[in-house]
Amino acid sequence: MIKFFLMVNKQGQTRLSRYYEHVEINKRAILEAEVIKNCLSRSKDQCSFIEYKDFKLVYRQYAALFVVVGINETENEMAVYELIHNFVEVLDKYFSRVSELDVSFSVSEIQL
Repeated sequence: MIKFFLMVNKQGQTRLSRYYEHVEINKRAILEAEVIKNCLSRSKDQCSFIEYKDFKLVYRQYAALFVVVGINETENEMAVYELIHNFVEVLDKYFSRVSELDVSFSVSEIQL
């Protein structure tokens, strides 16, 4: 099961967040900061799956954007990895060229 979906820039600013389980606002900020730190500190040669607390993180980098999905331990990491790619392809077709500015202003209108 997907717990959350984040889009983050290289500076560590969250551009889009969607939670599928209730998380208090102050805990969201802490969670996002730790997740972002873990993903941004990894090199391109490292695996895109991270075990973090009681769930896993699956992420992909597209130019200046990182797409991070938090999943439970029973979810298939490769399926989520492909889901991220398909989601970005849909955004690319919808916006004709996805960029951080598109995500900042236009994705908020899309219901995930």
